[in-house]
Amino acid sequence: MTKSVKWRKLKRSKQKFVGYQHDTADTEILAFRQDGDAERVELLLKENPFYAESGGQVSDTGYLRGQGWVMPVDQVRKGEQGTIIGGAFREEFEPTSVYGSVDISRRRNIERNHSATHLVHAALRKHLGTHVHQQGSLVDDGRLRFDFSHHGPIEPDVLQQVEREVNAHIWANDPVTTREMPYPDALALGAMALFSEKYGDVVRVVSMGESSIELCGGTHVRSTGQIGLFQFASQGGVAAGVRRIEAVTGPEAYTLVESLQQQIAGASSALKSQPDHLLRKLEQLIEERERLHTRVNELLRGGAAAPAEGTTLDIGGVAVTLGETEVENREEVLALVDGFRTGTSGAVLVLFGTAGRGAVHVAVTDDLVKAGRKAGDLAGRIAAVSGGKGGGRPQFASAGAGDLARLPEARAEAPAIIAAWLRGDQ
Repeated sequence: MTKSVKWRKLKRSKQKFVGYQHDTADTEILAFRQDGDAERVELLLKENPFYAESGGQVSDTGYLRGQGWVMPVDQVRKGEQGTIIGGAFREEFEPTSVYGSVDISRRRNIERNHSATHLVHAALRKHLGTHVHQQGSLVDDGRLRFDFSHHGPIEPDVLQQVEREVNAHIWANDPVTTREMPYPDALALGAMALFSEKYGDVVRVVSMGESSIELCGGTHVRSTGQIGLFQFASQGGVAAGVRRIEAVTGPEAYTLVESLQQQIAGASSALKSQPDHLLRKLEQLIEERERLHTRVNELLRGGAAAPAEGTTLDIGGVAVTLGETEVENREEVLALVDGFRTGTSGAVLVLFGTAGRGAVHVAVTDDLVKAGRKAGDLAGRIAAVSGGKGGGRPQFASAGAGDLARLPEARAEAPAIIAAWLRGDQ
């Protein structure tokens, strides 16, 4: 809502946030404004149960019920006037006494994720070092995101230790307590403060058993056991020296575990293996693939997979072979053309890959390379006919076909392109 929409003041009174203790409130409207074009209303409540977006925690949602009207609350933010509650409202707004109710299920999920963020922060500092400091966070009802100072990726075994540590504190069901005290006293207790935040003379300290103590104004669970379950979802880097982890808790964590179990069951069924033997089965398949890959290369180098429909032309005294292949793996194609190049001079091989997305492969003998005729240049020229591009070594190069349907056109124009290439024409 734009600043041009004026506030209508109803009463002079201080606002009070009651959301730490209550999810609902019978209260009064201190001021409001309505934007008819945007069909929205914003207002200030005397007693407010809705948490305003702050400190990485998203705002509450819910509804307000007045005399003869109901307004959904979809935004709560801090403004010059105080905590501003906004929502869609189409009718002419008539201020009355009001009952406010927070979406309890959504808030509980937010609280799980926020409290878990504190536990993660403490566990990361324990397992990675005290250089870990929060650099940013986002806590909503679906997941938590936590950015922190660290020099590189976290090893999987260390990440697992952190996850176990967090879950151990959850299952210990430690009490979560909050206290207000002077800022110096909080620091003396060892409370973690964020360097990016500005604190007043009196601060709110949130403690979780012996595991975590931080300055925080957000909403939290009453005991760590209410978090239920914690699972990492991902980790990555966001800037130099800053890492990011994302995680889920409670029902979302259970859903993630359930999904992983289903994937394991599906993989086990496809590989005809028991879940506890799945890793060994995959290792066997990888070993078998390597053996087959080695054998294929041996056969290719021996000429067992010669190009189909090969045509050999004499262009300017150079033997030019044009052919097709369904081999997609670049290493296997390289093995095939190496067999062509061995003991040969004054020759060019152009293979048109007809499988997958299509390709143009070019091999050039060493004497032509010494004369300045490079495979990458030729491959690029031929592939350009079908909208492709690419390159590689002077002796061998590959280019994507671009439009596979136009590959026959590229083959038809290849002799003229090769003739110009051999002459050195640009």
